[in-house]
Amino acid sequence: MIVVLKPGAKKKEVLKFTVFLEQQGVKVHYSQGASRIVLGLVGDTQGINAEALGAHHLVEKVVRVQEPYKRANRLFHPEDTRIDVPGPDGVIRSIGGVSLGIIAGPCSVENREQILRVAGAVKKAGAGFLRGGAFKPRTSPYSFQGLGCEGLDLLLAAKKETGLPIVTEVMGNHQLEVFEDVDVIQVGTRNMQNFTLLKELGRSRKPILLKRGYACTLTELLMAAEYIMAGGNDRIILCERGIRTFDNFTRNTLDLSAIPALKKQSHLPVIVDPSHATGLAWMVPSMAKAALAAGADGVILEVHNDPENALCDGEQSITPETFTLLMDSLKKYAALEGRSI
Repeated sequence: MIVVLKPGAKKKEVLKFTVFLEQQGVKVHYSQGASRIVLGLVGDTQGINAEALGAHHLVEKVVRVQEPYKRANRLFHPEDTRIDVPGPDGVIRSIGGVSLGIIAGPCSVENREQILRVAGAVKKAGAGFLRGGAFKPRTSPYSFQGLGCEGLDLLLAAKKETGLPIVTEVMGNHQLEVFEDVDVIQVGTRNMQNFTLLKELGRSRKPILLKRGYACTLTELLMAAEYIMAGGNDRIILCERGIRTFDNFTRNTLDLSAIPALKKQSHLPVIVDPSHATGLAWMVPSMAKAALAAGADGVILEVHNDPENALCDGEQSITPETFTLLMDSLKKYAALEGRSI
């Protein structure tokens, strides 16, 4: 249930009204909009008389929310959420609102020279975040699984050298203690419905990059976000990374229509991963541009200095040179929309 208060509601009165609502057995989610305050009621609202509530002198209107996701719902939070991430260089990078987040780096951390070289290149080209896999979920048990904790150490070394916040994927609850210095924790497609992990991430205050499951609906993605938000962590970035369809020309089918759909239903920022979606490096630049044109709040791209010899996903990785040219285009796209990178 959503309670929209009238403009000019005084803080003391709102606090008193909030206490009254909580006495009805619900939790109240407070959201300050540009001109109005919105109170989202979470819990069993069946016993609350909406008509009586609407007659309160502070209340403009009462709306019952039909969707199963509440905190992730735009009705609960009309304004776009912006995720701010401070880097070790003192610069705050943002994703959401008018700020576009560009996350770039190799699929997997392979060695010190590789990650430092790529990190320096994407930083110079204008990326705001460095991505890199330390722990890699692979379909085959015989494929390269990442360097593990050594890979995390190398990411942290690149973070220290470049000042870029790092984004890397967690595989399970048992790894969270070693992710203390990671800036953005990524939940991959295979773990989108790992509810035990999502609940644990809800206790964290770190930003979570939540990738859509490769066979999951948008409602299921938003419900996964709801699991995290129900634990108290609302710093979530949704990621469309392609879904599995009957076509096998590309690695997955990039669902660009998910961007406006998610942004209509939710206040959370939405980014796109054209690398995993297409699986083909030559498609990545055009799909990255298309993502921004469709309203995405950023992209996450795989960049490798030697794709032909990459230990993981070389076919979909663009080179630093290609990334630099792409960034020039993305900055122009952003400017046309009145946004910034």
